[in-house]
Amino acid sequence: MTDLEIRTAILADLGTIEGLLTEASVWLASLGIDQWQYPPHRDRIVQAIERGECFLAVQDGHPIATLQVDSFADPEFWGVSDRPDAALYVHRMAVSREAAGGSVGKELLNWAVDRATAAGKSWLRLDAWKDNPGLHRYYERRGFELVRIVDLPHRRSGALYQRPTGPTHDISP
Repeated sequence: MTDLEIRTAILADLGTIEGLLTEASVWLASLGIDQWQYPPHRDRIVQAIERGECFLAVQDGHPIATLQVDSFADPEFWGVSDRPDAALYVHRMAVSREAAGGSVGKELLNWAVDRATAAGKSWLRLDAWKDNPGLHRYYERRGFELVRIVDLPHRRSGALYQRPTGPTHDISP
């Protein structure tokens, strides 16, 4: 990986972020996976940008990935016993198809762990699509452990993962 810059997104990046998320949804659909088969939530992306919680990964001046990192613990998934304030949460991570297969996702997740560590948090957490076992394996290879699967009839997401913070160590590609 050469010169990956992760920077805070600005409103001018909105179209780029929506493009990355749409590209990911089209790719998932081509694999028969119904994850993200809706237009990107523009309102949520704008709010995340305005709060400084949406990020863009740029390589050689070209945007290749996006993610959101914040303190929002979805109350349908993370309860009081999970100590929701002890974590930062990853949302809407997408890597362009041209950059896929490299270590961009790994770099983004390590960066997010470092961010959570610097914020004094014990965990980096996320919720993944319940019926995407390939995605589950991806996160497990990056040091995340399955906490549980929350099966709500109105939610397709609900596979809850967390990774401890602390010094980032090399996780397999």
